[in-house]
Amino acid sequence: MTFQEINEKITALAAQKGGQGVSFKFAFPTGIIVVTGDGKVLNENADADCTIATSEEVFTQLLNGDLNPMMAVMTGKVKISGDMTVAMKLNNLL
Repeated sequence: MTFQEINEKITALAAQKGGQGVSFKFAFPTGIIVVTGDGKVLNENADADCTIATSEEVFTQLLNGDLNPMMAVMTGKVKISGDMTVAMKLNNLL
């Protein structure tokens, strides 16, 4: 998936599932996506409770179930910073 396709997917999921009460920042080489606590999606570098940094390719593999999230973190393909308990709520969104 391209950054634009990922952005559209996350926007649709956030609209469908609503706010999670916490904010997530997805940092890709080509852009940033922030999902606020009330479910709004921004494409600017805003503060978030948890930041997930990865490539579009790895994120696509995670979404498709082709890559185990824990393995992706342990091998360095995904870097998480901020509140780790918030990262666990990511399953509710995705």
